[in-house]
Parts: sequence; structure tokens; C-alpha cells
Amino acid sequence: MGFVGVDTANSSIRRVFPLWARELALPTDELVGHDLPLDAPDSAYRELAANMRADPGYRGALITTHKIRMWEAAGDMFAELDEFARLCGEISSVSKRGDLLIGHAKDPLTAGLAMVDFLPRGHFARTGAEVVCLGAGGAGSAITWWLAHHDDPPRRIVCVDTDPARIERLRGVHARGGLPSGMFGYEVADAAPLVRQAPPGSLVINATGMGKDRPGSPLPAGTPFPERALVWELNYRGSLEFLAQARAQREERGLTVEDGWSYFIHGWSQAITAIFDLTLTPDLVHELAKIAEVVR
Repeated sequence: MGFVGVDTANSSIRRVFPLWARELALPTDELVGHDLPLDAPDSAYRELAANMRADPGYRGALITTHKIRMWEAAGDMFAELDEFARLCGEISSVSKRGDLLIGHAKDPLTAGLAMVDFLPRGHFARTGAEVVCLGAGGAGSAITWWLAHHDDPPRRIVCVDTDPARIERLRGVHARGGLPSGMFGYEVADAAPLVRQAPPGSLVINATGMGKDRPGSPLPAGTPFPERALVWELNYRGSLEFLAQARAQREERGLTVEDGWSYFIHGWSQAITAIFDLTLTPDLVHELAKIAEVVR
């Protein structure tokens, strides 16, 4: 099985996957990392897809940072793409049927499973809280998609990014999906005022990759989070500056602070279900999470 990222050698999954493979009786416990820089050219993605397709022993791969770029550069090399991959223009995992590549976008399911782990039932209806999603890439697309379909949707989701092209792409994803336009705000702006102005109890998400793939935080030091906010850092390893900012305010402002560990568990378990054609029950996913604790 493959793993496409920026720095796969330092990921905890290197130690976890062999343990999971034994627990699940997978046909392989070998995990092959494919590191691509953030500015990799199209040719690098096409070469990687061609090598996946040509290797008869290759079962599939999980893709982290490069979901959108894999679609843009090599989407035409896939024989089949699931509905969300086509709609959102991203590929988060690859499985194979013979020598054909099948592209999946599991992130809405993954994001939803992770959020259910910490989001109180009825939270948005009860509090009137909103969402500020920092980052409009693949993770931001999936999270906002799931929240808009949630049985307790927020009244407002503000999507923030420094890149106007990513914001316009996300706007297009929401429009093609028929999501209510009045629910969303799109900002190419300093994120700090948007976070400061969010109502109490709001969900603030770092979906930028900052603190993992590159150091730093999308918020300046000292930016106050809303009172009683839910703060979600999608990363579980790295310099994690955003996570540190939230933890420093946790007691004073009554924050609920979550890192990316649950997101990591659900992301990998969902990829494994597609690649190895498995069904994982909630109890089995819980057992996989317990096994993975050895590296946390």
C-alpha cells in the first residue's frame, strides 16, 4: 500500500500500519511512502499514477496534502472516480481493479466521523454558533460539505484562504453541489478579525496545513478565540503552532480543543476499507485506534 504526502517518513502510520495489517489480516503489511514537494509539477503526479497502475503488486494508496493536485494533474489516468471525487475535483485514496486505477474522495465521511467524536449533539441549534474554516483546499471542501449536510447545520460557515483561486474553487464546489449559498461566506483576508468576531461557541478549524507541512499558524500570536469555542487542529504531528495557541487559551476562554488524531484514525481506516474491500464496524475502528495509541 502506498502513502502520498510531503514527508511520509516521519508519519506515525509507518509504525501503525503493520500492526493494523496483522489485526485485519491484510495481504500486505508494507507501506511505501511517496514524497512530493508542495510545488511538484504535473509530470511528477502522472509518473506516480503510471507507476501505481503498472505495478501488479500495488494495492492502492492514501493521499494527504496532494488530493487536489493529483486530480488536476492525473485525473484523466483514472478509470473510475467516485461521486465526491468528480464533484470536488480531488482524490484522497486510490484503489485498483486489475491494472485500472479507481479514485476515491473519502474526506467528507472521514471529516464527519471525526467531528461526531467531539461535536456535541445539537450544538449549533442550541448555541447559534458559526464556523470559521481556515483553509479552502481539499480538507476545507470536505468539512464544509459535511457540515452543510449535517442534521444540525451551522447557520453560517465562513471559508478563509490567502489564495483567491482556492476560494473560487471552493465556491464552485458548493454551487455544483447545490448547497445553500446563504450559508457560506468566502474571504481572502486576514483571518484574525473573522475569528475574533465569531459568536461564542463557534467552531474554528485549521485546515491550512500550517503547523504540519510548513511551520506557522494561520492566526497571529495572541488572536483571541471566541468564548467556549470548539477549536479543531486537523494535524496531529508537526510544529502545531495553532494547536498551542488554542491550548494556551483553553482555561481562560472555556475552549474545547481537538487535535487531528481522530481525523488520522478515520482517514486511514476509510482508505483501507476501499483499498482492501473491507467492512469496518465502529467497534473494529475503536480497536484500531487503541492499537495506534502506541505511537501517540
